[in-house]
Amino acid sequence: MAKLSTDELLSAFEELTLIELSDFVKAFEEKFDVTAAAPVAAVAAAPAGGDAGAAAAEEKTEFDVILEAAGDKKIAVIKEVRGLTSLGLKEAKDLVDGAPKPVLEGVDKDAADKAKAALEGAGATVTLK
Repeated sequence: MAKLSTDELLSAFEELTLIELSDFVKAFEEKFDVTAAAPVAAVAAAPAGGDAGAAAAEEKTEFDVILEAAGDKKIAVIKEVRGLTSLGLKEAKDLVDGAPKPVLEGVDKDAADKAKAALEGAGATVTLK
């Protein structure tokens, strides 16, 4: 059997009725032991109400650590930025001078909290997003 390209498959699906396509999805799920409906249900459930939005906000897994201001102890803040990142002295100084800027992006809650505590301990103003 010749391998079909994505475009050829889409063209074939365009010709099917909704019932035929539904039957195909069921057969595909059984053959490969997968569920195509799970992601759709999760997306549909999220905008259902205000409580769902609040729950999604609480379940956030990636955070950005944003340096808002260096404060009075700029040198200590630069040292902390260097310790948290792989930046050199000049790059860390430029980041601190250019605040508000992200120090860390896409880190987990624990790492974000530790970075925030370290930067605030050095005298910086920090927010998590």
